[in-house]
Amino acid sequence: MSARIEPIVRVQAEDFDAAQEIARLTAGRTDIGAVVTFSGLCRDENGALSALELEHYPGMAEAEISRIANEATERWPLTGLTVIHRYGMMRPGDNIVLVVAASSHRQAAFEAASFLMDFLKTRAPFWKREHRADGMPGEWVAAKEEDDAAQARWR
Repeated sequence: MSARIEPIVRVQAEDFDAAQEIARLTAGRTDIGAVVTFSGLCRDENGALSALELEHYPGMAEAEISRIANEATERWPLTGLTVIHRYGMMRPGDNIVLVVAASSHRQAAFEAASFLMDFLKTRAPFWKREHRADGMPGEWVAAKEEDDAAQARWR
């Protein structure tokens, strides 16, 4: 197995460009045979949502995402890993999260990306509040049992 790579983790308000992030991770590399990406977008919930607000604890969110990203690099033979999570106000269609996992072979990249997304959905310290299109007060988004079940498979 090759040396463990150092994942790139960013928590930011600014948008990101998935193609640029893939290019940055793979530039000049000949040891990469697979790149798996996951882009999470803000959806409009059948027209009921005007925005989704994401809050986090600065420093804590980065530390937790870095911890799980490092675990992924220990579990799978990755050649590159980028995780970006946004905070602030997101409108339907806006980017929220990006995971880019690179490996010599596809299975490691698929599994690492899935592992990271399951963690981000259940354990990353972000709080989401819906802003409704009808102007009524939005609710904080509760955790979903199916997300917990998906994350449990990695134990």
